[in-house]
Amino acid sequence: MTATKNVLAVISPHVGGRAIGAGLATLFPEDANVTVVEAADEDRAALGSAHVIITALSPVTAEHLACAPQLRMVQCASHGFDYVDVDAARERAVRVCNIGSSGAEAQNVAEQTFALMLALAKQLIPAHTALADADWALPRLQNSLTELCGKTLGIVGLGQIGREVARRAVAFDMNVIYAGRRRLPPRTEAEFGDARHVPLDELLSTADYVSLHTPLTDETRHLLNAERLALLKPTAFVINTARGALIDQDALADALEKGALAGAGIDVFDPEPPTPALRLLRAPNVVLSPHVGGVTRETLVRIALAAVQNVTDFLAGGALRDVVNQAEAGGAPGVDR
Repeated sequence: MTATKNVLAVISPHVGGRAIGAGLATLFPEDANVTVVEAADEDRAALGSAHVIITALSPVTAEHLACAPQLRMVQCASHGFDYVDVDAARERAVRVCNIGSSGAEAQNVAEQTFALMLALAKQLIPAHTALADADWALPRLQNSLTELCGKTLGIVGLGQIGREVARRAVAFDMNVIYAGRRRLPPRTEAEFGDARHVPLDELLSTADYVSLHTPLTDETRHLLNAERLALLKPTAFVINTARGALIDQDALADALEKGALAGAGIDVFDPEPPTPALRLLRAPNVVLSPHVGGVTRETLVRIALAAVQNVTDFLAGGALRDVVNQAEAGGAPGVDR
């Protein structure tokens, strides 16, 4: 590594762009030369000399990697890493890291998950809209109002964020089931109200609420397709605060339009921002939010500190955390991360 350590901070406009990037740059040590851009190829010279790219939901493609001969690390300022070509990075001996072990987003994503669940159970959006239109909607809505207490929550991916969701489910007296490649130790399951590990299809056919908390990989893309959505009960709700492409969005819109599902709470989309043509924007019984699950003021501070610390440690010759593209790590993670 040369004496000057070049860092390219790529911050997409839809998550704050240069304004957020300028604040991020102040967290690096003085010997780091930080260039802030809103797309990886915006400054070709900075890309070509970068030793590290730190990216917040901005794509880092194989083409970008090919233009960065000095690059040794890509740090994702998020739990997700689907916007980076991790295979191309591995071929170039470039390590890709996320902030998974930091837990930076776990609290807020769990809170957002329950905000969506409660909004659906209590019909908050149609109730508010009706009252704003001088319509006392109680007689019309009361038959569709439900409680979380006693309902079964199916969590797909009981990793760090999924466990925070499970803790809150216990507080609401819900029954927790979960799907993933590995069963947790019985002691850990006991912490989540004696949560049960079940196959994915059983979870889908059993749960009253299905909440997704798994990274987006080739294995999990369209994990909830038309066939799997058909397994859900017509009284069930789908919650997605992870990645939009985990669900076939057209298939979900079909199910909602046909009344095959009770509703959906969606915080993430494919692509982001969604296009006006997205049918979910007009589907019945949905509550939508613009990927706010990881962007509270408190969360953004934790994300920035975790990402910058990992980069700083790397530049100083220290050990890396949360490397997602090492062959010895078992390749792309499945649904239980």
